[in-house]
Amino acid sequence: MIIKRPGSEPGTVLVTFRMPASIWAETIHLVGDFNGWNREADRLTRSRDNDSWEITLELEAGKTYQFRYLIDGVNWQNDWNADRYVPNPFGGDNSVLEA
Repeated sequence: MIIKRPGSEPGTVLVTFRMPASIWAETIHLVGDFNGWNREADRLTRSRDNDSWEITLELEAGKTYQFRYLIDGVNWQNDWNADRYVPNPFGGDNSVLEA
């Protein structure tokens, strides 16, 4: 799930990326254009009510970002609530966020 709301500065948007708590994982990282596809830069944490994994990033508004979730450092997963999907060079698709 993706939730967008106005950012703290003009021209930015706060984006919360959320995965269900039912995903059995030790770690989930958000990997994409916004962090240079760094597999360890943006780690999701369990929500206070423990019903989801989540992270909130402040991104530049009006841009398009490709991303995926990396579960336990080995399993890639898309966000099925992304704005759209595009093919990636590895034979799968990337999720796309339009900020």
